Amino acid sequence: MKRLSLTARLSLMFMLAVTGVLGAAGLFFSLLSQHHFDELDRHTLEEKLQASRQLLQQVDDLRQFDTLLPQLQALLGGHSDLSAQIFDAGGRLLFAQGSAHSEHVAADRRDSEDGEHKHAGHVWRSVTGLVEVAGQPLQVVLALDVTAHKAFFHVLIGWLWGALLLCALVSGLLGWVLVRSGLRPLREVTQVAASVSAKSLTERIPTESTPAELEQLVVAFNAMLARLEEAFVRLSNFSADIAHELRTPLSNLMTHTEVVLSRDRSNGDYQENLHSNLEELRRMARMIDDMLFLAKADNGLIIPEVQSIELRELCEKLLEFYQMTADDRGIRFELSGSARILGDSAMLRRALSNLLSNALRYTPDGGVICVDIVAGANSVTLTVGNPGVTIPQTHLPRLFDRFYRVDPARREGSPSNAGLGLAITRSIIEAHRGEIRCDSNNGWTSFEIQLNPIV
Repeated sequence: MKRLSLTARLSLMFMLAVTGVLGAAGLFFSLLSQHHFDELDRHTLEEKLQASRQLLQQVDDLRQFDTLLPQLQALLGGHSDLSAQIFDAGGRLLFAQGSAHSEHVAADRRDSEDGEHKHAGHVWRSVTGLVEVAGQPLQVVLALDVTAHKAFFHVLIGWLWGALLLCALVSGLLGWVLVRSGLRPLREVTQVAASVSAKSLTERIPTESTPAELEQLVVAFNAMLARLEEAFVRLSNFSADIAHELRTPLSNLMTHTEVVLSRDRSNGDYQENLHSNLEELRRMARMIDDMLFLAKADNGLIIPEVQSIELRELCEKLLEFYQMTADDRGIRFELSGSARILGDSAMLRRALSNLLSNALRYTPDGGVICVDIVAGANSVTLTVGNPGVTIPQTHLPRLFDRFYRVDPARREGSPSNAGLGLAITRSIIEAHRGEIRCDSNNGWTSFEIQLNPIV
C-alpha cells in the first residue's frame, strides 16, 4: 500500500483541524441559538401564566368569572401561536382561547407533564398552573406553537452541515497549497541531495530563504556536503599520493633491473644488485603495511591491548635505541617526569618512535630533544620538543594528514620516509582515546600527547 506523502498528511491534518474547529463552533452556535429561543418561549409562557394568575386572583366568587373574560381575551388572545384554557376543579371548561388544534393540545396537556409535544404536524410547548379562586382551584393550561422555531433549526442545521462540508474542501485545498509552498525548501534539499555526485560536491543549499524550522536541517546538510567534499578530496589526494610514492621505488627497480640485464655480469655484481633491489622492496612493503594500518584505523579495527605501562620506562628504552644516531650528530636527549597509563605498549612505542625519528631528522646538530611527562588529575601529558625551523601556522592542522609535507618541493622525501608516520601516530593516540597536537613558535616545535591515566 502506497503511503501518503508529507504534503498530503499535513493537508489532511490541516483540513481536519479546521473542520473540527468550525464544527465545534457551529454546534456551539446551534445549541446556543436553540437555548435562546427555548428561553424566550419559556419566558413567554411563564409571563402569560403569571399574568393570568394575578388576574384570576382578583375574583372573589366564580360567579363573577364572566366579568374577567374580556381581560383574559385581551391578555391571552394577542399571541396568534398561543392557546389557553382554564378548567375548574371538576374539569369544566371555563375559558378557551386559540385555534382548534391549540385547544385540542391544551386539553390533552391537562394531565401531562410540561414540555414539548407534537400534534397534527405541529410542535407545542405547554405549561400548566393552578390558581385558587374563592377557595376553589382553577387549572390554567397554556400551549405555544414552536413549529416555526423547530423548522428554523432544521434549516439551520442543514446549512451548517453544508457550510462545514464546503469549508472542509476549501481548507483541504488551501492546506495543500500552503503546505506545498512551505515545503519548497525541503524539495530543494531533496533535489540537491539527488544531484550530489563526485563532481558536484561543491553545491550548497542557500539558507537565506530557508524557514527557521528547516534551517538546522539545511545547515547540517551543507555541513555534511562539506565533510564529504573534504573526505573525497583527501581520498583523491591519498590515491594520487600512493601512486606517486609507489612510482619512485618501482621506477628505481625497473631502471636498475634493466641496467643489470643490459649485459652479462659476474655473480658478485648480480648479488649486489639484488641486495639493492631488496631495499626498495622492503621500503614498498613498509609503505603498504603503514597504509593497511591506517585503513584499519579508519574503520575502527585497531583495538589496543589494555595493560599497565610506565611511560618513563618506555621512553628510556626508545631514547636508548636512538642514542647512537643522536651521538653521531651531537644531539642530546632530556627526559623528565613519569606516569603510569593503560594502553598497548607496542602501539605506543611505534607512535613515540615516529615522533622521536621526526625530531632527530629536523633537529640541527648539537641540539637538545626534550621529552617531558606530566601526570595530571584527569590526563597524562607527554611532550616531545625539538629546535629547528618554525613550521608556519597554516601547515599545523595538516601535519597529521597522510603523505603531507610542509615543503611541496620535497615530495619524494627520504628513502625511509613516506610521509605516513604522523598519520599513524595520530591513529594510535586516537585509538587510545587520547589527543595529539603540534605547536611551533620561535624555532621550537613540540608535539603534545594527552592520554588517560590509571585512576
